[in-house]
Amino acid sequence: MTQLSPDTQEMLNSLRTAVAETLERKRRLGQYAVFWQEGKPVFIGEDAPTNPDDTASDDDQHAKTRH
Repeated sequence: MTQLSPDTQEMLNSLRTAVAETLERKRRLGQYAVFWQEGKPVFIGEDAPTNPDDTASDDDQHAKTRH
């Protein structure tokens, strides 16, 4: 692995902290999170949809009814 410059390492640490804080906030609020894993989205959380394909069609349906 390549050695990162101190500035780059600081930026990476900041991003990791921001993501961890956001995921923790979503968990406390009972919101699900979406991760990209093995080439497809993975929904994690108590209220996560069981079928991600249903979510996409729901979003499309909402977009059609708003216009």
